[in-house]
Amino acid sequence: MSQAAEALSAQVAMLPPEERMEVVERILDSLDEPDATLDALWATEADDRLAAYRRGEIKAVALSDVIAKYQVNIKRA
Repeated sequence: MSQAAEALSAQVAMLPPEERMEVVERILDSLDEPDATLDALWATEADDRLAAYRRGEIKAVALSDVIAKYQVNIKRA
């Protein structure tokens, strides 16, 4: 890793967890490029999961429960 990247990494490590997540998201967004093949794979996965839910093979989880789970994990970090 370059010195600039090392220095930036050290600065980011001093931020609160929520702000570090924002930095990570921005970095990932900057790397995200449209990929029709990947989009098709995700669409198939979503269709498969919905079909499994409708067959009763998997259960839904409330969005509020998912958010609460990850908010707890962020506060612990």
